Amino acid sequence: MKFQKYLILFVSIAIFTSFTVQQSDRAYSIEEGTILSHIVDPQEQKLAFYWKDEEGKIIGNFKKLKDHLIDKCQDLKFAMNGGMYLKDRSPQGLFIQNNKLYKKLNTIEKAYGNFYMQPNGVFYLSNENEGFVCSTMEMQKKGFDEIKYATQSGPMLLSNGRMNGHFKKGSSNLHIRNAVGILPNGKILFAMSKQKINFFDLATYFKNKGCLNALYLDGFVSRAYLPAKEWEQTDGNFGVIIAETKDQ
Repeated sequence: MKFQKYLILFVSIAIFTSFTVQQSDRAYSIEEGTILSHIVDPQEQKLAFYWKDEEGKIIGNFKKLKDHLIDKCQDLKFAMNGGMYLKDRSPQGLFIQNNKLYKKLNTIEKAYGNFYMQPNGVFYLSNENEGFVCSTMEMQKKGFDEIKYATQSGPMLLSNGRMNGHFKKGSSNLHIRNAVGILPNGKILFAMSKQKINFFDLATYFKNKGCLNALYLDGFVSRAYLPAKEWEQTDGNFGVIIAETKDQ
């Protein structure tokens, strides 16, 4: 009888372990197979935010951005739409480019749309080329003098390691989505789903990568340009663009 009990216990542990490994392997496969990711070290790579050209025309997509950069003798290495925008394609919230404030911080807390799902937040680069993600509430306490680039969107996916309480596991609210997070080493993680995904799973992706803070940028209209991974979406018509460039 004791032998049978031990045998049953051993088989149960083996089945549970096998199931756990399979689940873990499957989760890893889903992450790597359905998420396009790109890591930027802002201390070593050139990252900038774009909206309009020198003539005041909205750039709008990555094809036009590539053409815009040719005149500056720069190659486009990576690009992603960088936050929500209004019908006229102006930023829905804070936008700073080259230390110039183009749009003030949007502090409205209750209104329709993902932008206003609380807490929402800001992704910004300091004058020292350090990347940060923080909530809009935290941003209100900061000055803008030391900020080179900033874009506001929402909701926050992660705040100090905690997932946004509005997200539900297994939610059927699915869209192509893109977001940004800060890794423990200070590098910036950009990610866009190749397939429709819910907020919970997108936030989980950043959490599994070790990010404490991550911000949702947009969905449905999301596009990315990353030739190194054979991903070049040059269509679309949106507002702010976040891009990594390299001098020719």
